[in-house]
Amino acid sequence: MSQSPQEESAINATTARNGLYSLVKLVEEEGRTMVITKHKVRALLAPLDRLPAARTTDAFSAHVLSSAQRDFGDLVTLAAQGQPQVLLRNTTPVAVLLPADPSLSVLPSDPAARPAAATAGGAVNSQGNQDRGSTPRRLATLGDAIGSVLTDGPVDGPTFGLPGLDTATGGLQRGKLTLVAARPSVGGSLLGLAAARKTALVDHSVVLYAASGPNRDDVFRRIIAAETGGEYARLKQGRLTEQEQQVAHQLSQAAGDLLMIDDGSDLTAEDIRETAPHMQNLALVVVDRLQAADSARLPLSGDRLPDASQVLATLARTLHVPVLAIVDSDDPALLGLLDADVTLTLTPTEDAARVQVTVAERDFGTIGSAYLHPDLTHARFLDAGHAPLEHADSPTGPGSSAPSGGTAALELAEAALPYTAGGHQGIPAALTRELAAWRTAVARGDQGALTEILPSLLQAAATVSQWPETHEGHRLATALRPYGTPESAADNAADAGGSATPGVTAAVHAPAERGQARADVPEDVGDDEDGLQPGDEEDEPEGHVFPALKILKDSVDRSKMHPIKVIRKEERDSGPWPLISEHMDGEPRWTHPDITVTRVPHVRENGKRVRRDQIDVPGSFGEGVLCLIDRNGSFPSACSAVPLAPNKLVHTGPLDAYDKAGAGIYLIDIPEWTRTDMPHPLGRIIDRPDEDGRVWVTTPHIKQLVKLARDNHIAAMPTIYDSFTGKANESLFKPFYEATRKARAELVEIGGDPYKAYKTRLSIALRLLWPKRPSQRSPFWRPDWRMSMVAEASVRHWSVAFRAVQEGHQLLALRNVDAAVFWTPDTTAPSTYRIGTGFGEVKAKFVKPGEMIPEGDD
Repeated sequence: MSQSPQEESAINATTARNGLYSLVKLVEEEGRTMVITKHKVRALLAPLDRLPAARTTDAFSAHVLSSAQRDFGDLVTLAAQGQPQVLLRNTTPVAVLLPADPSLSVLPSDPAARPAAATAGGAVNSQGNQDRGSTPRRLATLGDAIGSVLTDGPVDGPTFGLPGLDTATGGLQRGKLTLVAARPSVGGSLLGLAAARKTALVDHSVVLYAASGPNRDDVFRRIIAAETGGEYARLKQGRLTEQEQQVAHQLSQAAGDLLMIDDGSDLTAEDIRETAPHMQNLALVVVDRLQAADSARLPLSGDRLPDASQVLATLARTLHVPVLAIVDSDDPALLGLLDADVTLTLTPTEDAARVQVTVAERDFGTIGSAYLHPDLTHARFLDAGHAPLEHADSPTGPGSSAPSGGTAALELAEAALPYTAGGHQGIPAALTRELAAWRTAVARGDQGALTEILPSLLQAAATVSQWPETHEGHRLATALRPYGTPESAADNAADAGGSATPGVTAAVHAPAERGQARADVPEDVGDDEDGLQPGDEEDEPEGHVFPALKILKDSVDRSKMHPIKVIRKEERDSGPWPLISEHMDGEPRWTHPDITVTRVPHVRENGKRVRRDQIDVPGSFGEGVLCLIDRNGSFPSACSAVPLAPNKLVHTGPLDAYDKAGAGIYLIDIPEWTRTDMPHPLGRIIDRPDEDGRVWVTTPHIKQLVKLARDNHIAAMPTIYDSFTGKANESLFKPFYEATRKARAELVEIGGDPYKAYKTRLSIALRLLWPKRPSQRSPFWRPDWRMSMVAEASVRHWSVAFRAVQEGHQLLALRNVDAAVFWTPDTTAPSTYRIGTGFGEVKAKFVKPGEMIPEGDD
């Protein structure tokens, strides 16, 4: 084969593997084509212009760079045989391996896809350039640009977890350098920390936190302070409460390999550029920080900042990930030299409780702004909405009409944080709920809500017989004094035209309607039922407390992969669809072999007769009590990152190994599990093997088995004998998850009918993914989506319990996707669980052996 002017001299496959990231960068940015040799075969490492179809279809094998580097020799062989191999940076195609022999056509029916077509797509090779021996420019057609925009769809990158700021910025944009500019003491670093916390702890994505200034201990203490409401200054002294120690341990278990910190005074931009490409599935790079004042010991300082900024901008474009850098200055001259794609400038306002963030793009100038509440004591920012809080001239005394806004309101909100965040205990649950609502209203600057919350907050405070004898307890009691007695506060609210009962409850009530009047749909309906009723498939009416179905449909419609929501009826009797059953959820229905469980009759307070468990524990377990764990929102939590195939499942047959780029169903042997202190990781899947002793599983359980094999908990990863898969996507339901999580945070504090309506419509929406009865209409029919979502919840439930067992806790029972029972010598839940009301958190109850286990809410 003759070599074109763009092609370099042949490179050995081993050499190419070692320098793959650099070679791909040359291919991507300069359009170079390279010949890769392996023994007697040759392949081309080429730009996507050589195979435009690789940009927009999943018809070719695709590999992220980390896995491509590992298997590079095999990929070269396949490419040389006429099977193109697409190389991805995260999920974006960046290069392709093609056959070097022109006789091997890639797509005979598509001339533009043939490897010999060096000018295919938008590539234009100038003859003048070739005469000069330089690399020709690559030009994109308008069609290329339009196709790219349509394919990219909505931005789905990391966010700060601060609604006002996320709305103003549209999130952190992939491939771009975003600069946070703030003078020292304003808190610029905390925005970098907020993005890292949200990405690693909530989105469960990988973050590289490059710390030039703070060290790894500083970063972790700030995370603990922000997550628990503990005082950062106290944490720096090494004084952590028991709850803070538990949170620290839980974070290390849940996200220990997601947030990677590179600290040191010798950190350079080049170091960051060299480290980042080796982090698999990297979602965000945070650089904390660029120092305006020159320092000989800090490379990221002074006159070296403009060059460092360009290195970071190139890193963002090359890896197609957001890079967020903090600079401790808002000097326009310096910011101009740094030339970031997006700049967020933090400016203090006359109101000490608010900082303004101005969002500017390089080409357009200012595009938006938001306000944040600086909570520097606890190393975090809170969302502050858009209306400034009014300040009171002075605190009021007992019995007078206390201001609902101003410094007194802010002080009460700050004093409440250690209790609402779970870092401290010792006050009634009702007061904790009211304080959480108060903090939310203060953060939003909502004067009306503060006035409405105040009477019920003070009523709850009046039930406290003794405040905790701690600094936090004294501060909270002091912060309540300006508001007088509960009775006077109620009278004052009534005199002002308000209500002595929390008006916020009335604000979220919706008219009673179908799906709201009946009790929440049970999660344990039979395998041949779906818990749905005629009419459930209709959208919720305007003003509904939580329009779950509308949100779920919008979440799917927003995907750039153009998902197929309904499999046609004529296709449902063939392919993968008859293979999918409820048992693929993998729910564990297990009790320890040494204990006795008896179902006993019980009459609820409402008169309904039910049966409940009674667990008897043998004396060999020692003294103790039953710790009942109830996980919150297991199904919607699973929606945050469940691996799905948005399009059709195609028959991909036997697989040598699990490919992360795909999702679907897989036929495997049941791996041997010899432990008796934990259920089998596949749960009830193992109860119905086929005649060969094999079972079909979804992607969440495949990923679980890969991890267990890697950690030597099972002997080996089972062989995949058959499969139906499609291109994987873990963010299809993510907007639905975010909306559900936000609604729960607001409605769980209210309770009553609004919260019941929320739970009912949430359950209905998720069940409509796979309606069982032909007569049941639905905007969806994707049993693979439904079962993967439930399987993801089961895997998470099993994994947290397994970590507890590894730490020495005694598991007695594990059931469904949310219930666990442990045997504990005291009233302390295993540290792998986080107590709270949010998604992923749990409620813990303690009962003596032989007593009935409470199930649900009566």
